[in-house]
Amino acid sequence: MRDGPLDRDFAHIRVRRAGAVVEVSLARPEARNALQALTIHELTEVAQLLRRRSDVAAVILAGAPTFFSAGADVADFENRIRAPTLLETRDVVMAGPDMCQAWEEIEAVTIAAIEGYCVGGACALALACDFRILGGSAFLRLPEVALGVNMSWRTVPRVTALVGPARAKRFVIFGERTDAPTCLHWGLADAVVDDGRTVDEAQAWAARVTALPPLPVRMTKEQVNATAHALSHAASYMDRDQYLVTSRTRDFAEGREAFLQRRDAEFTGD
Repeated sequence: MRDGPLDRDFAHIRVRRAGAVVEVSLARPEARNALQALTIHELTEVAQLLRRRSDVAAVILAGAPTFFSAGADVADFENRIRAPTLLETRDVVMAGPDMCQAWEEIEAVTIAAIEGYCVGGACALALACDFRILGGSAFLRLPEVALGVNMSWRTVPRVTALVGPARAKRFVIFGERTDAPTCLHWGLADAVVDDGRTVDEAQAWAARVTALPPLPVRMTKEQVNATAHALSHAASYMDRDQYLVTSRTRDFAEGREAFLQRRDAEFTGD
């Protein structure tokens, strides 16, 4: 179906509409769907275009058939945060939080269909959606702390609202792969299906949404989000500044080098 602002070519995503359901797919397979600056911009733009579309009942966010995304494109991001001033750098690092916020603010129901790995910033994006459907071999992971920086993108309150304080600490601090059954048990996932079936299952969920009266659905989503995230801004508004601090430490440099060299890091607290 042709659809005005959405009916154009994007560089890093694909957008398809069928009736009241829109499917947005990451389309950088050669880079494991890493979230480069343009990718983030396009994901933010399409979310803003969809935000108040009364003719859209559900939005599906998908990756590749065997993986969702490797997360933020580290090389690209490090180049962009070398802005001339700290003020300009502070503005650059809002791109990720703005993208997640834009997806959270879509009035239609949002469903992330996740195959394979969903790491870092991509995991943050999926957590900003209403529902997550995982393939049996899929996993979620937030590796930031183990690399020497805080988890930002205003993600920690979203994790805490889903799984509670203790599991949020475990998920964020340890940064370990959390497999699909564990995600389902904890509340990070809403369904687990056979590998390769997540988009089909997401479409089935979307069909259930489109069969419901749209006004109370949107009202309910807004009410639940307002309740769950009432203190989210107060809890996370400083996380970009925390990132700017931690990304300038020796521990961050050590964490990054250790990761690239596939060795254990030796952190000093400096």
